[in-house]
Amino acid sequence: MEEADSLSGDPVAAASYAAIDHEEQLATRAAWLYFVAGLTQAQIGKKLGLNRTRINRLLAQARDQGLVQINITGRLASCVAIEEKLRQQYGLADATVVPTPPDQELIPQVIATAAAAVLSARLKDGMSVGVGWGRTLRLSIQSVPRRRLNRLSVVSLLGGLTRGSAMNPHETATHLAGLVGAQCFYVAAPALTETQSTRDVLMAQPMLREIFERGARVDLAFLSVGELSPSCTMTRVGLVSPAEVDDLLAAGAVGDLCAHWIDREGHLVDHPLNSRVVALPPEKLRDIPCVVIASGGRAKVQALRGVLKGGMCNVIVTDEQTARAILAMDQP
Repeated sequence: MEEADSLSGDPVAAASYAAIDHEEQLATRAAWLYFVAGLTQAQIGKKLGLNRTRINRLLAQARDQGLVQINITGRLASCVAIEEKLRQQYGLADATVVPTPPDQELIPQVIATAAAAVLSARLKDGMSVGVGWGRTLRLSIQSVPRRRLNRLSVVSLLGGLTRGSAMNPHETATHLAGLVGAQCFYVAAPALTETQSTRDVLMAQPMLREIFERGARVDLAFLSVGELSPSCTMTRVGLVSPAEVDDLLAAGAVGDLCAHWIDREGHLVDHPLNSRVVALPPEKLRDIPCVVIASGGRAKVQALRGVLKGGMCNVIVTDEQTARAILAMDQP
């Protein structure tokens, strides 16, 4: 799961830091792809979803503003280079890397702003969208512009909490569905059961079977990863005890994806908690056409690397320091 429920830091400062001029973003990306990666204007246009005339103007803008000298000097130049490394290293369809703010508490908000744009750009009529939960996702959906789409459905990919919380997966799914006028499907069960046998009985029910079959067939999944620590969200909402945190660490767990605990290679760890989860299994994500993972911060590095190594993500939204740390883990 994600970090603590309460927002910390200054939201105004976060928004200001994240709101890098859109034109500068496009100009920097176009310049890097043209002058460093060696793509043609037609290839860049296809990659950015813009026509050739627009690309030509952006390249001229980059030169006029001094973004292109011997090196590209735009504020996002280093981020664009890391995006390309992530795509190549892990075979991703896309990557968005934002500058890491000086205040680590602002990382979720900065990533959320970028993730909202990534999600909004991919939402189309007739789509089905699966959603997870966590602070970053909640912040992301708050930044998604309201617009009505036709025949769109939203599916929660895991059970809910037994007590009210803005972090509840049901709330996350409901909020997104309300913004785009979508039909919403919930998992009418807790995210974690007391025993494996209880979980097996629930998962055998036709209603839950139908929801998870629907979840496995979504066109896009929008998820985050959670850290593993004594103060992580799982412990704060009472799903995991401090003793279980120690056991999970001993078993090699580094974080969770859809409430399943994984190791640094993206494999499920051998722990009883993984047999009590009411959620879409992470391996099912490999069959979903587009899986967007939005997360960042020092505590998430190993979990994010596991998700990438495990092939359970093809679009990542993270911050620069986190991206660099992930890449460093796979250097010779």
